[in-house]
Amino acid sequence: MGCVESSQAKADGTVKKIRKPKPWKHPQPITKSQLIQLRDEFWDTAPHYGGRKEIWDALRAAAEAELTLAQAIVDSADIIIQNADLTICYDERGAKYELPKYVLSEPTNLIRDS
Repeated sequence: MGCVESSQAKADGTVKKIRKPKPWKHPQPITKSQLIQLRDEFWDTAPHYGGRKEIWDALRAAAEAELTLAQAIVDSADIIIQNADLTICYDERGAKYELPKYVLSEPTNLIRDS
C-alpha cells in the first residue's frame, strides 16, 4: 500500500493552506513595469541558485495564479510549504526555495504606470 497523504499534511492530517502575503512596502516607490522587471529577473535567475527547474516553474505558476489554483499547483508538485505565503518552500528531496514578496504580491507603495 502506498501513502495517500499529501506531503503537506501536518501530524493531525490537515493540509497547510496557502494565503496571500501580508501587505508590504518596497524601500522606494516603484512602478508596475519596474515590478514586472524585478519579477522577470528573479524567475530568470532563480533556478541557478539550486533546486529543480520544474519546482521553480510550479512555484512561478502558483505565484501568478489565484489562491485556489495556486494551492492545486503546489499540491500536485509535492511542494512542502513552510510559510503559508509561499516565501519558504521545500521539494520532496529537501531543497529549499525562497521567494521574495515582490514575486507574490504588489507593494503598498506601487506607482501605477501612466
